[in-house]
Amino acid sequence: MSTILKSFSFEVVTVDRKGQETTRRKGEAEYFEEDLGDGVTLEMVYVPGGTFMMGSPEGEGDDDEKPQHRVTVRPFFMGKYPVTQAQWRQVAKLPKIERDLEADLSDFRGADRPVEFISWYDAVEFCARLAQKAGKSYHLPSEAEWEYACRAGTTTPFHIGETITTDLANYDGNYIYAKAPKGIWREETTPVGSFKVANAFSLFDMHGNVWEWCLDNWHSNYQGAPEDGSAWSDENDNQDDKLLRGGSWIDSPESCRSASRGFYDAGFSTDDVGFRVVCAAAWTL
Repeated sequence: MSTILKSFSFEVVTVDRKGQETTRRKGEAEYFEEDLGDGVTLEMVYVPGGTFMMGSPEGEGDDDEKPQHRVTVRPFFMGKYPVTQAQWRQVAKLPKIERDLEADLSDFRGADRPVEFISWYDAVEFCARLAQKAGKSYHLPSEAEWEYACRAGTTTPFHIGETITTDLANYDGNYIYAKAPKGIWREETTPVGSFKVANAFSLFDMHGNVWEWCLDNWHSNYQGAPEDGSAWSDENDNQDDKLLRGGSWIDSPESCRSASRGFYDAGFSTDDVGFRVVCAAAWTL
């Protein structure tokens, strides 16, 4: 199967340790639109394959982000934004695969806001329904795919640079990272794409807004982690705990770093957790 790719332009911003903008440049990316019906589409942007250092170096981050290790990731497509409530409602109408889905779950209502109060099982069901409708391999990202996509070639704590500000992301601005100033705390989600800057892969809202589910089981460090970009889903004592990435509106900037990790039980849902989807690229190449 193949589809027509479109292109769009966007801006990439970099800041210094004080949160002051140092560069702003134009980027261009390819994407396709998945028609979900009733005028609702899902924008999927192309993420080229490559190799990166996953995790945090010594002196940065937490123990569960180590050891830093080299991972090679194949090309894929990823949602430009976290899945929105409008997109969720459309897919929730599709035929059931394994479990029922409620159309309106979110605490902070808005068609363009990220869907939240979504369990890992709900997110997997969403992907299965979408895959059946579209005839494409939709699924949650592996943890490695998520971090690779978030970093977009950067090695700094954030794809934006050495720190982050509430002008560029939605998190609890009462807390700071590096030498950035305090900001605001919005105390709720924001519509996706509210911050008009993306990373170099043209992905928005990778830092803050809502945590995003990944396929992987939780592991307390990277000893023995896959190096091919696949999900780490072996059976272990934590197999009911699933990975979360990206931080949220309620978290400090420390939790919103590219390498920061979290987890919840697969059946748990709350108002700071959503997800975005990925799609295999093989059918377009």
